[in-house]
Parts: sequence; structure tokens; C-alpha cells
Amino acid sequence: MDIAPLTLCVGAEITGIDLCKPLSDAEATTVHQALMDYGVVFFRDQPVTPDQQADFGRLFGRVPEVPDSMFRVHPDNAYVSVLENDADRPPTVNTWHSDYSFAAMPDFASILRSIDVPEAGGDTIWVNMMTAYQALPDHMKNMLDGLTATHDYMYLYERPFKKYLWEGERFHNMEAARLDHPPVSHPVVRTHPETGEKVLFINESFTRHIDGMSDNESRSVLGYLINHITLPEFQVRFRWTPDTVAMWDNRATVHYAVADYHPAHRLMHRVTVLKDEVPV
Repeated sequence: MDIAPLTLCVGAEITGIDLCKPLSDAEATTVHQALMDYGVVFFRDQPVTPDQQADFGRLFGRVPEVPDSMFRVHPDNAYVSVLENDADRPPTVNTWHSDYSFAAMPDFASILRSIDVPEAGGDTIWVNMMTAYQALPDHMKNMLDGLTATHDYMYLYERPFKKYLWEGERFHNMEAARLDHPPVSHPVVRTHPETGEKVLFINESFTRHIDGMSDNESRSVLGYLINHITLPEFQVRFRWTPDTVAMWDNRATVHYAVADYHPAHRLMHRVTVLKDEVPV
């Protein structure tokens, strides 16, 4: 197995491993350590089935069934989400986010496999939130220390460009997801449970406001932080090819799916991994 960093900050490509076969304990340990070191890791030429993708996720934690709400559920595997866009379904996930940060116990990892990708466009960008935190001026770190912020499912899904998800038969599923995920508060700066490093834990999609601040103060601080994390020095931009698998740590990164390929077709399968951790 070979691990090649893609930037000095975040992202690495792993070769010499076949995800279509069961991994040994040593291989799983190496992949996990690479994830801790680089935040997101990539495996090309991995035509995994939905079952194999879910089994790969179970090496690292609990893989939950996915609700048929924000994304469709794979017809043959209830643990796999189907992310599909084309001329009739334009992409609308182009905001900085950490998967399921609106949950009381957010996702540890996401595992995304590309099935069909556009000839051009459709890249995904990841940000190292530990490095972004470290680059903050000391007075900002001191101000953020001990603060919490409200993360809210509806902060994204109430926006006009998500209106289509609430139409027709999908309304009941979206409403069920809303009731299952009331607003929760998480630390603005959390301690990564495995590396012990401090990381920013805010994002553009689900962080509604900083608790205890006025609306104006919260908007100003969150706006500053969102602008800060989008500096190219903290990022890796990845160009997908078919049968690529990406795995990322939602506790240490945020990501952005670039919506520059409409009306081309893009089809991905996603599995999420939980460790049942409450952010601290």
C-alpha cells in the first residue's frame, strides 16, 4: 500500500489496495491512520458494490440505515444513499458543510463512490479545519474558546433552492427528518477525539448562529470564519474519475461539491459511519 499526499495540508491518495476484497486488520489500521493524518483519502479504480461499500465502512464504526429524505436510498441496500444530478435534477449541495453536523451525534466519516461523473466539472473541495483553526489570530482563538453554536437541519433545507425536496410525496419524508433532528448546540472549537487537536466545527450549511451572541455579532463572526476556511492554503480540490472512493473525517474537515456541471449527469453512492460521539 502506498500513501501519496495531494497537498501539504489535506488529502492523500492510497494505492495498492483492493476495496472489493475484505481488508486485513493491518490494512484497515493503515487506512484509518491515513484518514487521521490527511483528513480525506482517495482510492481510484475501485468498482465496489453497495454491499462492499457498506462493509468497508463497518471496519471503522457503525453504518446506519439512511432516511429517504435529503437523498434517495439505494434500492438494493438501505445503508447507501444515492446522490444523482442531471438536466432535470440540478446540483444544490454547493455550500460548505460537514455531513450531519445538525445531529446530536454527527457522522464520523463519509464514504463516497463515483459511478458516473461529468467529462468536466463536478470536483469536490475539502478543507482541513485543524489547520484553519491553527491559522486564526490568537485574539480570535481566545474569543471562540468555550463558545457553542446552534446547528440546524432546517438552516439549509428551508432555503428556496431546496424547495423541490418538500414537494409531493417527499414532503412526509423531509418532515420526518426535520422532527428527528431538532436544533442542537456544538462547540465552535471542538477537540478531535482521536488526534487531540483543536478544530473549528462550524459550516455554512447548518451552523445557524453562535449561542449567546446577537444576530449581528453571530453573522459577523460566522462570516469571518467561513471566509477564513475558504482560503486555498487549507484546501484540496479533487477531480473525480469513475469508480473512485473518497473517505473523509467530518470531525476534521468540511467540503464543497462544485456545482459547475449542469446539465451533465453525476451519480454517486454514499455511506456514512458513526462512532456515537457527542462533540466536545
